[in-house]
Amino acid sequence: MGFIFTLVIGLLGIAYWQLPRILRYSMRAPRIAPHTHPAEQGLNYTAFELISAKQKRLQAWFIPAPTVPAPAVIITHGWGGNAALMLPLVKPLHAAGFAVLLFDARCHGASEDDDYMALPRFAEDTEAALTWLQQRADIQPQAISLLGHSVGAAAVLLVASRRHDLHKVVSVSAFAHPERMMRRWLLSKHIPRWLIDKFILPEVERAIGFKFAQIAPEHTISQIQCPVLLAHGLQDNIVPAADAQAIYTQRAQTQVELLLVNGNHEQFAEQAQQMQRVIQFLKIP
Repeated sequence: MGFIFTLVIGLLGIAYWQLPRILRYSMRAPRIAPHTHPAEQGLNYTAFELISAKQKRLQAWFIPAPTVPAPAVIITHGWGGNAALMLPLVKPLHAAGFAVLLFDARCHGASEDDDYMALPRFAEDTEAALTWLQQRADIQPQAISLLGHSVGAAAVLLVASRRHDLHKVVSVSAFAHPERMMRRWLLSKHIPRWLIDKFILPEVERAIGFKFAQIAPEHTISQIQCPVLLAHGLQDNIVPAADAQAIYTQRAQTQVELLLVNGNHEQFAEQAQQMQRVIQFLKIP
């Protein structure tokens, strides 16, 4: 009996000691290879490598505007996505006179791997794109906007909360709080709530180096000084539209607009009417 007890305690100890490695492995984003490129949509583009934090190399595409110098939009994809999946957004933006930069975040698409990926690292990769774009003579430096989807939307809101050199920000299908989002997902996998709250969520915070409340969109929205458009699908069953309402409620300024439309978590890019609304928001007066 004593041997069995000791064995059980030992196995539990090993499991706890290995928890960070287990979490990082189990929560990796699926890596989807890019299935297309801008030329297939009739767009001239340059493929290049962005250098992000930790000298990680990111695959990126730059689509110049029809006339220069031009306003520009940086597009940040969501968890498990890549730049190719965001291409339906590019053609209407380009036709409206914007230059567009898309990239595959670390651990996604054709970009370099890392030990883990999380919201703050999506933000780091977005800032790397912003730094690259600001150095170009064909871009109006005061007219660079960010557009993100899902965790990419949370990332662009986080970037905007730290900077004062952005024109506008569009958030598509952002979650309000990463802790609540992760708890919903983990509970859907039938993981006991006590394990989630006592071990998993605290370990994730430790790993990423931030408290969830610091990087939650419902917190960062109050620190953003440029105009923001919060777009969300009413039929989103991954991140409910109530999250967009929760972010909007915490705004500290009147330059935040809420756009609730028919659509699910992934369908926004297919709705031409909604993209025209986004373009009208992004245009320089």
